[in-house]
Amino acid sequence: MSRFEAEALRRALGECTIGREIVVLEETTSTNDAVLQMATPNTREGLVLFAEHQTAGRGQRNNRWESAAHKGLWFSILLRPMIDISKSARLTAWAAEIVAKTILRELALAATIKLPNDVCINEKKVAGVLVQMRAQENAPHLAIAGIGINVNQTVEDFSEELGPHAISLAIALDQPVDRQEFAVALLRNLDRTYREIFA
Repeated sequence: MSRFEAEALRRALGECTIGREIVVLEETTSTNDAVLQMATPNTREGLVLFAEHQTAGRGQRNNRWESAAHKGLWFSILLRPMIDISKSARLTAWAAEIVAKTILRELALAATIKLPNDVCINEKKVAGVLVQMRAQENAPHLAIAGIGINVNQTVEDFSEELGPHAISLAIALDQPVDRQEFAVALLRNLDRTYREIFA
């Protein structure tokens, strides 16, 4: 079972904003909560926090997000975008689009976006985005972009309730995916486009 290596991820990314600091936790309630707890007014944007397992992962409208340990990518990015707090939907749209484009470019799988925040393959959910913004006194607004991607789950990893509506990259490809490699490709694409659009 491959585990994430924060140091290896950092080295692979080189000079960047998103990914300038990487933390990997074995377990947390949700990565968005963990980033919010870590953030201070001085925390520079670009911190990425991965969790191998979330005990209380969630999606839109507080829906539960199942995150089987060591099978997916569950991470949150701390950002300070130059946008109004009412425009947080732009961050959601950006993150979902980059996830879909990275899946297509890296794995040749056609992924579609189901508004507002889901990424689907064959009309089944493979990824979701949850953005939370907080106003900060005397500092740019804080945004936490949480991204969950089903990577190496098998059909048995999904609950009976979720199974008919969920898919993983491995199920779609019929073979496992290197999580670390895919994470590096995704973070590079997020970093490049974030700096073009929001920085």
